[in-house]
Amino acid sequence: MKVVAFLALLVTLFHQGYSNSLDSCEGRCGYGTDNNFSCQCNPSCERFRDCCSDYTELCKAEATSCKGRCDEKYDHDNKCHCNSKCTQYNNCCSDYKDLCDSDGGGGGGVITDAEIKSLSETLYALDSNKASASQLIIDPQALVHDSQTGSQSDLSSRLLFKYLDEQTLFSRPTYAALLAVLDNYNRMTGQTEDMSSQQLAEQDTFVKETMSNTELGRELFAFLYTKGVYASEEDFIHDLKMMWFGLYSRNNNKMDSSGFEHIFAGEVKGGKVSGFHNWIQFYLLEKRGKLNYYSHSFNGPWTTYPDVLGMQFKWDGYYKQVGSAVIGCSPEFDFALYSLCYITRPGKQCRLSLGGKELMIQTYTWDNSSYGDGKKFIGSAFPATPRN
Repeated sequence: MKVVAFLALLVTLFHQGYSNSLDSCEGRCGYGTDNNFSCQCNPSCERFRDCCSDYTELCKAEATSCKGRCDEKYDHDNKCHCNSKCTQYNNCCSDYKDLCDSDGGGGGGVITDAEIKSLSETLYALDSNKASASQLIIDPQALVHDSQTGSQSDLSSRLLFKYLDEQTLFSRPTYAALLAVLDNYNRMTGQTEDMSSQQLAEQDTFVKETMSNTELGRELFAFLYTKGVYASEEDFIHDLKMMWFGLYSRNNNKMDSSGFEHIFAGEVKGGKVSGFHNWIQFYLLEKRGKLNYYSHSFNGPWTTYPDVLGMQFKWDGYYKQVGSAVIGCSPEFDFALYSLCYITRPGKQCRLSLGGKELMIQTYTWDNSSYGDGKKFIGSAFPATPRN
């Protein structure tokens, strides 16, 4: 395993070559300020003059298209609507059916939002490897408003992770497989990732342990198989390896990145942390003194694990304004949720239900290169900031 060179940083989210997704309000209307993006899509952006160029077109009341608005919450000021109830009230925008009407992203039969929510509840119930309250204790400390997340103020004197039962959790196969893969990356974009045969084998082991050797992973495959997305488990596993671990270039035309590195391990680009949405990586870096937790700007409604936090922190001097992660879940649950959302809702909002409470994951495709017959690599996926 390759030791990550000089662990560090905090995420903001890609610009060059990725601006087509991150400089747009598509799928982001009404969400809180997030400096992972170079422009914003909420009413405050008008005051701070940092709205995306398509903010008025997509997010303002005069917007008459569902582009970038699918599954948005009801707003009585809007001329037409783009959520599942608009057909009931006969007030959908004219392009609702074309843009929003529950089309699955991976081929096969139609996959509805209700089916995705139902499956996510099943996966939630099957997550037997999640941390218990006695195995994981966190100390979130300072809660800040969206407007304060850019202040780079260290408002928490203690570690976020107060205790983790490493002996029990890290001895489990899926955790051990994740740990083996996490340290295989150079966090700096613009530098080629040169994977050894051992590191490639560790990727295979991770996918096998999380998806083939757990009931949770097998449930995800069974669902996608019955919907016609995959013809066999072999196809499913191969596609996961490609979409998650296939290399592409974020910077300087070097094969320097992948969906897995971006989301699970974290990267640094342009002096900022990019990606980094995994709680175990956060714990490991904080324990080593490489990461300094500052505050959190949102906390999910869950009272047991998994929970969701939006965190502000510094990773070896690089600031992350809002780094969201599902806290306390098993590696297979994290991997399955992101995979489900990317496969069924690529480049869109993906609405899940965990214990009767909604979680929204935003996915982004990588549009500058592809694999197979034109399939797109994972650009990013993360638990999105709740609406104000």
